[in-house]
Amino acid sequence: MKKTIGILGGMGPLATADLFQKIVSLTAAGSDNEHIRVYIDSNASIPDRTAAILNGGPDPLPAMRDSLRKLEACGADCVIMPCNTAHYFLPRLQGLTDIPFLSMVEAAAAACRVRFPGGTAAVLATRGTLSAGLYQAALEKAGVSYLLPEEAERDALMDVIYNGVKAGAPPESYRVRFLSVLEALSGRGADYFILGCTELPLAFRLLGLSQPGLDPTEELAKAAIRFCGYPLKG
Repeated sequence: MKKTIGILGGMGPLATADLFQKIVSLTAAGSDNEHIRVYIDSNASIPDRTAAILNGGPDPLPAMRDSLRKLEACGADCVIMPCNTAHYFLPRLQGLTDIPFLSMVEAAAAACRVRFPGGTAAVLATRGTLSAGLYQAALEKAGVSYLLPEEAERDALMDVIYNGVKAGAPPESYRVRFLSVLEALSGRGADYFILGCTELPLAFRLLGLSQPGLDPTEELAKAAIRFCGYPLKG
């Protein structure tokens, strides 16, 4: 029997829309009726995850739990979150439900091993994701070599994410900052980039960048499609 997807979203809204669009685009469907049933709770009031991890900001778990309960009530067979930093809270959320969460971070790490064998990844992410070691643990488990941004590069990435994409700023306003990070990491030996914040695939697309990258949002969409028993395009 075909299964359904619950998206615990709003972190941020554009990233949630991007994940849904990728689920639809990557499903091999010949008509409306051949697509997956998807429940979306885009709760943009969930407190910032990086602030909670780094600075003792408001705990996002209660609001995330509320979204989870709504997805349970809808009848979701799995839950996915279009926010890498939110995966810091995934173990606590999984303990609150029998519905399986699919991990964006684990899906991305597995894809790195398959798509870039022997290559070195540069992890582009928020300070919260990097400080929590989410990708470091997943990549080491998958046997994938990686580099991390230096302090100034982390500042630039946070600026691109928060003052650029999340703020709806014109892409050209953050092009130079983003490219400076990519060039610096390439110079230190990065072969490709893990776009480990759900705003960064959007930045890549908006800026028309061609550097080799791995999109965790896309890998999560593929994992959810497979879980639900539907065929992937291509």
